[in-house]
Amino acid sequence: MWITLSLTAASGCSSFWKRDQNDEANNPKLAKLLKVPDPPDLVREAAIPHGMQSVRVNGVAIVNALPETGGPALPSGFRDMLLEEMKRKEIPNPNEFLERNDTALVQVRGTIRPGARRGDTLDLEILTPPKTEAIDLHGGWLLDTRLRHQKVLDSAVRSSDVLAVATGPVLTRADHEGEEDGALRVQGSILSGGVVQSDRKLGLVLRPDFQHVKMSAAIAQAINNRFYFFDGSTRRGIAEPIEDDFIQLDVHPRYRHNVARLMAVVRAIGVAPESSNTQVRLTELGERMKLPAKAADAALQLEGLGEPAIPTLLEAVRSSNPELRFYAAEALAYLDREEAVDPLIAAIRAEPAFRAPALKALEDMQHHNVVEGLTRLMDEPSLETRYGGFNTLRNREDGKQKLAGQNLRGTYRLYQVPSTATPAVVVSLRRKPEIVLFGDVQPLQIETFFLGPSGIMIRSVPESGQLRISRFQAGKDDAFAEVDNTLAAMLEGLTEVGGGYGDALSLLRMAKTQGILPDQLAFDPLPKSLRTYYRNEGSDEDDSDEDSKGFASDSESDSDGV
Repeated sequence: MWITLSLTAASGCSSFWKRDQNDEANNPKLAKLLKVPDPPDLVREAAIPHGMQSVRVNGVAIVNALPETGGPALPSGFRDMLLEEMKRKEIPNPNEFLERNDTALVQVRGTIRPGARRGDTLDLEILTPPKTEAIDLHGGWLLDTRLRHQKVLDSAVRSSDVLAVATGPVLTRADHEGEEDGALRVQGSILSGGVVQSDRKLGLVLRPDFQHVKMSAAIAQAINNRFYFFDGSTRRGIAEPIEDDFIQLDVHPRYRHNVARLMAVVRAIGVAPESSNTQVRLTELGERMKLPAKAADAALQLEGLGEPAIPTLLEAVRSSNPELRFYAAEALAYLDREEAVDPLIAAIRAEPAFRAPALKALEDMQHHNVVEGLTRLMDEPSLETRYGGFNTLRNREDGKQKLAGQNLRGTYRLYQVPSTATPAVVVSLRRKPEIVLFGDVQPLQIETFFLGPSGIMIRSVPESGQLRISRFQAGKDDAFAEVDNTLAAMLEGLTEVGGGYGDALSLLRMAKTQGILPDQLAFDPLPKSLRTYYRNEGSDEDDSDEDSKGFASDSESDSDGV
């Protein structure tokens, strides 16, 4: 009997197997579904980026500590949202709190960049509702609030989980743009006032023709052969095939501050394993590096090849063409090659279109001579170049030590940077509250006294040659400080009498307008991203008219120069 059952089972399995083979042979759709697609030459031919869009987050909150320049929160949907939030936090007497004149209801907005991690910061935009009793947010503090992403689905507003939390001192637009327009007094920002609450994932979505579990695994393996890091003592690649049509990516530490560059390089990686064809590909890419219209993409592919591409890039960085030198040096910088430093510093000095991406490439390079090169930029006539170099230095750990800077009672940092160029005062409106004094900045030219913002008065003391700073505010004790007659000492004395970052900006703007600040004053003169590079005519005999200009790519726009 057992023999009979065994034979029956065996014949049954055999018949099922034959039936599957017959089904595949007789069903072209099934055969097509099971067939592994031919691998593409490059990842980008098979996959498109996922998670590269910025996410807008919003919230409704209260600004308090206003000197009677706030006002009751008028009935509106914003007030209802805020009351609901206050009830969740179990705040007692919320309606009474919203009726005070030292508070104001505001909208809070922020943007979370691609690849952001939990704990990253973001700048916040502060707006008052169209109908408001508040007249000025200067000196206010945003109370803790939660920010969510909102979408309209099925004619209803849907909110995500909490993506960021926000708090901090408000910097009004009137502080740096002028007080002529009263609307600017109830609009503002908080530098780095938001904190991201969860990591943002990146990935690749495979195109329909390449959606197969083996293809997903092959592309992930190709990426991991190039990009990996050590998680503790374990080597781990950045790519993980999650589905047959999706590969999740971690941000490689070298590209932490330029996620767009990482994605561009990942998509320029070849899928086929390294072989004798690699040398052929290097030769072809080396020839493309000689053509301005093709060099930018060739540099990305060489960067995607990693170490084997270094000799080709080193040859290209010796080109007489400044555009070709830049593309090669940029790729070498992300491969942490010291030979990239001098060409990138030269590009920053000579060509505005290359400044932002070149500075970004230098930011995380692990070579001590990067600091030396960036320090040389402090003597450049271009204020954009100087502050761009300073910004990159400040973002580096070894650069922070060199710049030092003075923490003014936790309100902002003051830097005094030696420079042989024309003296200038630079104020930050993004990310870091800071004031930078380049060169031998002159003191304020005060003959008798100067009336600043928020009850601040600065008087010249002829007997001692010093400045006496006073501040008078209703409901508070008068505050006084006597300091040396230098701009740095004056700013330090301003914080001694309770002045904040907004007070410092407003005072500098007023002093410049009235002609008592002799040196240049600039707000965020950082290099712009995505500038166009115009090639010289005849730079490449194969170029068409459409190719007579190039584009220096960069992941994010740092700021608008002023």
